[in-house]
Amino acid sequence: MAVDIRDMKRNSVGGPSNLKGIKWIAAGIAAIFIAANSFTIVPAGNTGVVLTMGEVNSKPLSEGFHLKAPFVQRVEDMSNQIQVYETPASAVSKDLQTVSSNIAVNYSLTSDKSPEMYRKVGIDYQKVLIAPAVQECMKSATSHYTAEELITKRQEVSDTVKESLDSRLSEYGIYIEKFNIVNFDFSDEFNSAIESKQVAEQNLLKTQTEQRQTEVIAETSAKNKRVTAQAEADAMLAKAQAQADANKLLEESLSDKVIAYEQIQKWDGVMPKVTGSESGMLIDIDLDSLGGSSNTAKQPQTENNAQ
Repeated sequence: MAVDIRDMKRNSVGGPSNLKGIKWIAAGIAAIFIAANSFTIVPAGNTGVVLTMGEVNSKPLSEGFHLKAPFVQRVEDMSNQIQVYETPASAVSKDLQTVSSNIAVNYSLTSDKSPEMYRKVGIDYQKVLIAPAVQECMKSATSHYTAEELITKRQEVSDTVKESLDSRLSEYGIYIEKFNIVNFDFSDEFNSAIESKQVAEQNLLKTQTEQRQTEVIAETSAKNKRVTAQAEADAMLAKAQAQADANKLLEESLSDKVIAYEQIQKWDGVMPKVTGSESGMLIDIDLDSLGGSSNTAKQPQTENNAQ
């Protein structure tokens, strides 16, 4: 019985000691747990939205280490990095052609608007805000262009949609970095019509080019002929001018005596049968009749001499 009493005393002495150790262990665990919930680390490229008992603090936390009230406050991370949203889109062009396209939107959330975005929309703002805005702006922009213009003016259409998205989403702190139209797709009938039109335009361009070449060749040939004709005319004129100058020089160098001498040198001894009068008329001189009259006139003189 004495042994039992001593054992009881030892147990009674060791019991409080063990309980005290357990309390210290529990206090240490609690302290670690409280310390772990007394700070937060906001990752790079994010903004921390502080919620105090469910209420959103208007002042966001920047990247890095921050203290917070344990069990009372929690922090939600909102990404401010550039994100990509890709989706198919369907619209109708100005000329009532069905247009299917794949588009990609690069966007980011500004840090100062993160608390308000979380309060009004939450973290799934891409689905709530961006997706419907992209579809609506794409339909609105496409309706101002014909199907052919959508192909030839793709960059202009992209810029139009980007401006419209910026105007619609900027109030929420969403900035559109870039808007890309990956591709346009039309009906088979329209694609065939576009191909036929392109072939016709190419053939027309080829015909116009050939006609222009023919015109250029004709113009060049005509110009060459004009140049040749002008050269020949200039040569003839120069030759005529030279001949005229020579004749003038010859005329100025001849005198009456030289002319008379040349006439005498070339005379064959035959008197001319035609001569001119002062009135400008030509008179036919009959040398035979002149010779007969002379003989008749001389005959009576011979007869008288005979008598």
